Amino acid sequence: MPQVSVIIPAFNAMPYLPETVEGVLQQTFTDFEVLIVNDGSSDHTAQWVSQLVDPRVKLISQANQGLSGARNTGITHAQGEYLAFLDADDLWEATKLEKQVHSLEYNPTVGLVYTWSALVDHTGKSTGRVFAYCAENDAWKKLIEENIVGCGSAAMVRRCCFETVGVFDRNLRSAEDWDMWIRIASRYPFAVIKEPLVQYRQHSSSMSKNWQVMEQAFRIVIEKAFQSVPPELMYLKNRSYGYINLCSAWKALQSSDRDYKLAIHFRAAAITHYPQLRFSKEYIRLSLAIAVMRRLGTDNYGKLLALVYALRRLTFQLIH
Repeated sequence: MPQVSVIIPAFNAMPYLPETVEGVLQQTFTDFEVLIVNDGSSDHTAQWVSQLVDPRVKLISQANQGLSGARNTGITHAQGEYLAFLDADDLWEATKLEKQVHSLEYNPTVGLVYTWSALVDHTGKSTGRVFAYCAENDAWKKLIEENIVGCGSAAMVRRCCFETVGVFDRNLRSAEDWDMWIRIASRYPFAVIKEPLVQYRQHSSSMSKNWQVMEQAFRIVIEKAFQSVPPELMYLKNRSYGYINLCSAWKALQSSDRDYKLAIHFRAAAITHYPQLRFSKEYIRLSLAIAVMRRLGTDNYGKLLALVYALRRLTFQLIH
């Protein structure tokens, strides 16, 4: 039996899937299986996977069920003690599985271990930004405010967690990973590997840029999470709504419409729910981005953003 099951949902993902799978096969930890769940793709995903010679790679084809349904199919077929999820357009550094397995082996009560994530553009080039959260052990309070795991490709989870809290919610079209991590955090401690071992790809067709779908899903997740919260913790609900509005403001700016007026609306809603956010670094960054877009227009904003990414990359290279 493999110790780790890597679950990769794939829906028309061939522009990225070969590179993603290659990154898994080059891991320094080797006791794993790779379950590629072909979720009703109309491209040649099934043909490509069937031609791979590595016996650790297995193909599961099904009618389209969405991301949650594909992940749940992977969970059902997984044989490993630990389950690692990987979106078909993201990439892993070679030591990711090794370091996460070591963490879970060393901390037997931990249910989930996540890593930091470096954001890259559609070509795989670094934007110079890293999701670098440090919350661990009892991480529920921080996780309910915002998704500290960062992306769906950063977590490794003990199989027993799904037996305790259930599988991914198929009714959610987005934020299903945040919902799952919240449920796990309510029952198990978390651990974190403080290194950017995931490359989280950002591109215009990404679900994470579809702010309408995400904003609705965020609200569903929050309402679910607070159904059974004791009264002394209900103050966190306004914080949570503050953070999701801040996130929605960013998504409005990052969408193909570059709608800064909508971003202003969400920013105001964030402060209404959680006034202290106006002093946060993220709020200041957002306000600066809105001001630049209003002054320069969307085209020039895009050019300036490209320059900012280049400067971030240079800074990151000089530091490391």
